[in-house]
Amino acid sequence: MFLRIFTSIAFILSLSISSVNAQALKVQHDLVVAKDGSGDFKYIQDAINAVRVYLPKGITIKIKKGKYVEKLDIPSTLTNIKFVGEDKDSTIISYNDYSGKGKMETFDSYTLRVMGNNLSFENLTIENTAGRVGQAVALHVEGDRCVFKNCRFLGNQDTIFASGENSRQLFEDCFIEGTVDFIFGSSTALFERCHIHSKADGYVSAASTPDWVVYGYVFKNCKLTADANVTKVYLGRPWRDFAKTVFIDCEVGSHIVPEGWNNWGRPSTENTVFYAEYNTTGTGANQTKRVKWSKSLTKTEALTYSKSEIFAGKIIQELSKFWLDK
Repeated sequence: MFLRIFTSIAFILSLSISSVNAQALKVQHDLVVAKDGSGDFKYIQDAINAVRVYLPKGITIKIKKGKYVEKLDIPSTLTNIKFVGEDKDSTIISYNDYSGKGKMETFDSYTLRVMGNNLSFENLTIENTAGRVGQAVALHVEGDRCVFKNCRFLGNQDTIFASGENSRQLFEDCFIEGTVDFIFGSSTALFERCHIHSKADGYVSAASTPDWVVYGYVFKNCKLTADANVTKVYLGRPWRDFAKTVFIDCEVGSHIVPEGWNNWGRPSTENTVFYAEYNTTGTGANQTKRVKWSKSLTKTEALTYSKSEIFAGKIIQELSKFWLDK
């Protein structure tokens, strides 16, 4: 009996040591992905799979020009990686899944899913080419401290799922297109100097901010445009009751309806959401006709929407009640 137990323990230990050794042998240095075979890998997912989990120091994965038809998944065990494309217009990550394709649902339809923390992406196009078939996500991001710079996000309904209840994400100098609810989810996300383009009548955002989170979606210095035939677009509607969405110093076109915001057929949400604007300009900027339950920020209030404040991770004090009730 003793020998049998000892053998079992030794076997388990050997498996653990093998696993540790396997991770130690995984990549901890910069990589290059190139479709023509001139890099370390031809496929982006192969490079992702080769990286050591929980990297002790950051690395860069450089992606050369090309169209990479891949469904990419970055797990929560991967951190501290920069993904840098050679050129945003010609370094393209593309796939075509959509909700209703077999047993697939919205959250499975992504082209790129980012679950890890402290990751950044630059000079890339991420697209879902399924067409107007319903929900078809290009980017699904739930990681915390994720940054997207100078990227293009192409799709239709549900282009970007920016989520994670306590996650913070930054989008800078990006182009984002879509039709309905094409920026949606529960994260704290700042969209700075982004070009946001509506391809059909619909809704730009559908936040689902948790009630204990101070900041939801914040759009600063963004430009909102639309296709020529688009005439009826709302800034946002609440996917969940405590949605928070703010537009500051943004230029909006005439495709934005005078009411600005929609309650998604649930009048009760008018008492719980926080929808606001400050210094909106452009042909769709007439705030005198906005719904009465939206707000116009004062200059002092607008100043609280600095990058440092938004990403400080503050929560509403009422969250303490959760722990007191346990």
